[in-house]
Amino acid sequence: MPLPRRTASRTARAVTAVLWLGAAGAWLFVVTFLVDGVTRPGYRPVRHAVSALALGPRGWLQTTNFILCGAAVTAGAVGFAATGGSVLLAVLIGVFGVALVASGVFPMDAMRGYPPGAPEGTPEETSWRHRRHDEAGAVVFFSLPVTAVVAAFVLDGVVWPTYSALTGAVMLVATLAFGQAWENDHPRTGLVQRAAIVVGWLWLGLLFAHAAR
Repeated sequence: MPLPRRTASRTARAVTAVLWLGAAGAWLFVVTFLVDGVTRPGYRPVRHAVSALALGPRGWLQTTNFILCGAAVTAGAVGFAATGGSVLLAVLIGVFGVALVASGVFPMDAMRGYPPGAPEGTPEETSWRHRRHDEAGAVVFFSLPVTAVVAAFVLDGVVWPTYSALTGAVMLVATLAFGQAWENDHPRTGLVQRAAIVVGWLWLGLLFAHAAR
């Protein structure tokens, strides 16, 4: 039996609200780490990973950024499923969101000169929190390009499938490049990671906005 008109209208508004919440979470995540990175004493955005912002006196800001963005994206995934879109796509977005939350709950270890005073290299032994952070990060950086590729097959039209396929390809290449740069402690590791994040998070926010409209 169909929902009463008033109830259906409220449900539609609630779904739209959580979709816009997901979009805002994705975009504000990028704005926050970009601004924080260029204003943080001792932090070098070109070299240091975004996760390193969760360390030091201002570390709470990036920790909060991880958790709030992840929660907003997860809520947006629920809203996406409620629109009648692909359940698989919604589940993949939700996995990405939960992994972001985990990235905030389990911070990386201090290393590579940040926070100031930390060893310049990578420790031979890392904490269990760092290992959980690495695992969550792997899910984050591989689930999103997979999500974009799936979107290329399930979304209607020409523009969104094409945009999604390009996003998946570019982010996968950037993610692999970031992994190699991280292993070699390349001086532009942070820059490569930021390229992957900006491409992927921008696409995700626009996907939520598209679904909301």
